Amino acid sequence: MGRLDGKVALITGAARGMGAAHARLFVAEGAKVVLTDVLEDEGKAVAAELGENACFFKLDVTSESDWQQVVAAAEKCFGPINVLVNNAGVVMNKTIEETSLQEYMRIININQVGVFLGMKYVLPSMRKAKSGSIINIASVAGLRGMAYCSAYCSSKFAVRALTQTAALEFVPYNIRVNVIHPGAIETPMTTVDAKGVAEEFVKNVPLKRMAKPEEVSTLVLYLASDESSYCTGSEFVVDGGAMLV
Repeated sequence: MGRLDGKVALITGAARGMGAAHARLFVAEGAKVVLTDVLEDEGKAVAAELGENACFFKLDVTSESDWQQVVAAAEKCFGPINVLVNNAGVVMNKTIEETSLQEYMRIININQVGVFLGMKYVLPSMRKAKSGSIINIASVAGLRGMAYCSAYCSSKFAVRALTQTAALEFVPYNIRVNVIHPGAIETPMTTVDAKGVAEEFVKNVPLKRMAKPEEVSTLVLYLASDESSYCTGSEFVVDGGAMLV
């Protein structure tokens, strides 16, 4: 018996990094998984690796029409959605002075608006399923400000508010909504897109290392499963103790 037997999950940003790790663990625990990403070739490769219990659809999380089409395709593939993992995200490291409005809004649209649209358009499918669990992936940058991360911090602080609001609104439908705040995780986003910031961050982490994506996946699995049935509107930190210093 798997911990997610009978559940259908949709994961954004699932072509690599944490999203791919979540998808692998979900399938191993019995779920049928819809992987989504803008990275089409990589996403298809992960879905092919996972076999008949996984499928891939290209999704721009900032597009309402994409969300509508993907949710409909997911239901056609596996049925109503029980689990949504809003994992897609991007980071940028610049001072406020150096950041253009276009750059700022790109981060906001992907990290914040993408989460809003995901919850909005998956909700009707979860109502059909008569239960659901939404896991929003924020960041420790959503718990306190960080230099050179104005857009990223802003977007992740907003995800906290969206999570709490949705948790209250979705209670009548037996849908739980929680948020996870990862610290420095070994993914392409931190090891390539924000390598210098991640290395500097790790210097102050009590555990003195970055986490593997799988170390976040186990928490995502718990929140997706019925084991977390009394958790909603809650915040979970996976940061090696970074917020203690």
